[in-house]
Amino acid sequence: MMHTPDEITTDLVVTLLREQHPDLADLPVTFGASGWDNQMWRLGDDLAVRLPWATDDASELLLKEYTLVPEVASGLPLQTPLPQRLGQPSETFPQPWIVTTWVSGEPADRAPATRGDEAADTLASFLTALHRPAPADAPAGRHRRGGPLADNAVGFAYALEQAVDRGLVPEPDAVRRVWRDALAAPEWTGPAVWLHGDLHPANVLTVDGTFCGVIDFGDMCAGDPACDLAGGWLLLPDAAMDRFHRAYGSADAATLQRAMGWALIKALACLVIGDNGDKGLPGGKPTWGPPAQAALRRLAA
Repeated sequence: MMHTPDEITTDLVVTLLREQHPDLADLPVTFGASGWDNQMWRLGDDLAVRLPWATDDASELLLKEYTLVPEVASGLPLQTPLPQRLGQPSETFPQPWIVTTWVSGEPADRAPATRGDEAADTLASFLTALHRPAPADAPAGRHRRGGPLADNAVGFAYALEQAVDRGLVPEPDAVRRVWRDALAAPEWTGPAVWLHGDLHPANVLTVDGTFCGVIDFGDMCAGDPACDLAGGWLLLPDAAMDRFHRAYGSADAATLQRAMGWALIKALACLVIGDNGDKGLPGGKPTWGPPAQAALRRLAA
């Protein structure tokens, strides 16, 4: 942990703006949300300030977002936070920080998609636009995201053990079967494509029952599209997965099989983080548990 939530305040945000971007300092500042790596503060009606607060690599993720998002955002059909300003480390705050556009909507862990067909088409359209070949110097994923699924076998086993020990997985044998099937799929041999890298319900926004925005591109990387396609199991309502896969169109059976393995990893991690939230433990997110439970149920079925 780099900071506690109480160390980042309205006064601190205003001070940073006055020091480095004084033309923005008179806009109203209100707290937005505490994410896994960053805190977000709304700035006026149209902007947001994002500051690293919780993890050692949070500032690196913000800098990556500041650099890479403009490269892909113009072709995306959903709203994304567009970087506007870069804040430099200073005596006031020792890490870099950014100002982005504000994206309206409710996180899907609090307001799930309910219009299945429309949500499936919208998510497929977003990923189709994002998943274009990345340049040779595009970054690899944090925690092996976008790489070979087998490289995450240790992480999967640990997450499953944690979730089973807490009584969060009613059918662990079914989960293990899905994992074995996913590992048996051929590896990705196509070009490395741009990935969001962290598609889960807290990073996708909804309005009126469907998706309207995608946020937090700090894990953006290049690799196997299965890593992002996994998000469908955590984001979409029951009976929408077939529609999602048809609308995406370009994923073969092996890619969808690997995507199920990535979905297991994401769901198990969100289960444990949700349970931490239910127990009031640091870093816990109680709203992450229900969509993860639903995803495991769909995958095991």
